Amino acid sequence: MTTALITSVHEAVNALRQDLLDEDGPRISTMRNYRFAILVYDPKQEFTLRQQVQSLTHDLQARAWNVGHIYLNQLLLKRLKQEEDRVIESITQREHSLYRRNPDRALNHLKEKISPYVEGPEGIAKDIIAEIDQFVESHPVEADRTVIFLRRAGALYPFLRSSALLKHLDGKTRNLPVVLLYPGERKDTQSLSFMGELPGDRDYRPRIYG
Repeated sequence: MTTALITSVHEAVNALRQDLLDEDGPRISTMRNYRFAILVYDPKQEFTLRQQVQSLTHDLQARAWNVGHIYLNQLLLKRLKQEEDRVIESITQREHSLYRRNPDRALNHLKEKISPYVEGPEGIAKDIIAEIDQFVESHPVEADRTVIFLRRAGALYPFLRSSALLKHLDGKTRNLPVVLLYPGERKDTQSLSFMGELPGDRDYRPRIYG
């Protein structure tokens, strides 16, 4: 891994740290009632990003902050485990069969079957909201001393549309600062490519770090 890649993660996390710890309260967003931010990082930097977020978590907790971590991969796995075994077996067997003949068809099959678990107001967004509610109930939450990190989004590639996810969360996060850790590529000021593979998406309102 090059020094340039490592530095970019450090810079993004440090910028987020400064804005969270601003003396006037978290300023990760320019909109008062829209407290979302996105931290973009190269997927190759996953382990460096985890180390940096762990360091940031320790810094915040040392200042009496509440820090919540929600792992999107775990939410998806939990949903899949709630299904009957025959449902999952049917999906995987069909994917394996299609892949031998046409990998693109196999991927489209997975998108068709898995996306309903992820997308929409009844998808992963609903589970995130429930996790935040549970976090609030178990912590003495102060909105200006609390942050929620949404992590492991890459595990939901290519099923997740993060811009849609944030829309479904809007107004349902107790007005707490929420930071989506986004593996991908920044095309320009507001255009992001998930995992650096999907076409650039401009449908973002949050402040973007990285």
